[in-house]
Amino acid sequence: MVQKGPRPLVLCGPSGSGKSTLLKRLLKEFPDKFGFSVSHTSRGPRPGEKDGVHYHFTSKEQMVSALDKGEFIETAIFSGNMYGTSKKAVEDVRRTGRICVLDIEIEGVKQIKRTDLDPLLVFVMPPSIDELERRLRNRNTEQEDALQKRLEQARHEIEYGMEPGNFHILILNDSIEKAYTELRDFIGKNMNNAVEEKDASLDK
Repeated sequence: MVQKGPRPLVLCGPSGSGKSTLLKRLLKEFPDKFGFSVSHTSRGPRPGEKDGVHYHFTSKEQMVSALDKGEFIETAIFSGNMYGTSKKAVEDVRRTGRICVLDIEIEGVKQIKRTDLDPLLVFVMPPSIDELERRLRNRNTEQEDALQKRLEQARHEIEYGMEPGNFHILILNDSIEKAYTELRDFIGKNMNNAVEEKDASLDK
């Protein structure tokens, strides 16, 4: 289906769980080991977001057309907007020899499980729904109705994330330092020592 390469890493979790922060730290610390698969979306860019960096911003019509042609590995709809991971986005990272990292929603995880990608699945858990709500409100990027939809979505995602067997590891992000250490340890044990060299230097 897609070009063979290193086993991908999937980070999943509710909006506001901190998965993006963990992802940024991983890519910054190991730029030669990991590459980010840039997703497509039909929503407009938020302040500070750049096309081709945070998302490939496109139209719903173009995404539906590409989906019909079999160009997407997974897609999902949230608040009327389409999101998806294209086969090309994953292949672009794999051709560099780096481990492809995907930041996707629960529905995308379910779809990827039906492919031959065989990724390592990480679910990032917020400390509580109350803390999640506080984080989302501090962003000040959405109206109240959209915020409530995100919180309701988060409850469903957490329920799925906590079910045994759905993910290889569940990381509780009540401290970004602790959560990142857990993520690095998990990667080190399961990805052919992808972070071993850095770990060794930190032990000195």
